[in-house]
Amino acid sequence: MDESLYLDFPTFIRRRLGCRVQKISVDAGFTCPNRDGMVGIGGCSFCNNRTFNPAYCDSAHPVRQQVEEGVRFFAHKYPEMKYLAYFQAYTNTYGELSRLMSLYEEALSVPGVVGLVVGTRPDCVDDDLLDYLECLSKRTFVLVEYGIESVNDATLLRVNRGHTFAQSEEAVRETAARGILVGAHMILGLPGEDEAEILRQPDVLSALPLTILKLHQLQIIRDTRMALEYSSNPSAFHLYNVDEYIDLVVKYVERLRPDIVLERFVSSSPKELLIAPDWKMKNYEYVELLKKRMRELGTWQGRLSPIL
Repeated sequence: MDESLYLDFPTFIRRRLGCRVQKISVDAGFTCPNRDGMVGIGGCSFCNNRTFNPAYCDSAHPVRQQVEEGVRFFAHKYPEMKYLAYFQAYTNTYGELSRLMSLYEEALSVPGVVGLVVGTRPDCVDDDLLDYLECLSKRTFVLVEYGIESVNDATLLRVNRGHTFAQSEEAVRETAARGILVGAHMILGLPGEDEAEILRQPDVLSALPLTILKLHQLQIIRDTRMALEYSSNPSAFHLYNVDEYIDLVVKYVERLRPDIVLERFVSSSPKELLIAPDWKMKNYEYVELLKKRMRELGTWQGRLSPIL
């Protein structure tokens, strides 16, 4: 790792837990308030959950079984590895607190699991849940990862996100105030957002008590509303090529607070689901190109950030 360029997730985890860690994705059978009518129907226009559920991740199986199968998948190569149970599919705080507690504790009961990552929406947490997670975080690693996606309310409306940025800001602050680690997920290149709008994000996010940030490029995925929009009006979308996206991410990282952990820069959806852009590149290959570009420019995370 080149810690002089940016603060990466493996370095953060090694400092925090003192060991190598792998996430094990879990599908606990949740839905989403933006699908079942509580907030909206149809879900976010970009969303197809099949793009990130690994083969061992099946909601028909108990959480413990999914985690155990994930551990077996990785353990033969890395016997000393520890694991984080990653509640990833859909909205993983959307349910009765008693059920949530049972599912989280079930995952933590698997040998080798040293913590939880809970992916959710900023409009799906309440005081009771945060109180429980605060207590849980005092005995194990807990990270709540919010899908924020954009800081622009017009964009959030356009992609049928079903919440505002103000709700994201409140959820992040309320979570961090309890001492719980907070992550955010952002999509770069959503329709209607040019480079100037995207590069407004780092200052806004840096002012929040975020621990971890995940970025990825906009991808057009089959069986989504956005795929239909793209087919009917492709000129409404700017899909970055690799070089453009590297330059964009460099500018983004330069503006970020230097202590925010950067976990991810790109997403690689399954070939059978991906419409565009098809970079034919693994995540680690992109990261190496990004680092090379940052070295060439003599830049680093936070170089242009007003928040030091």
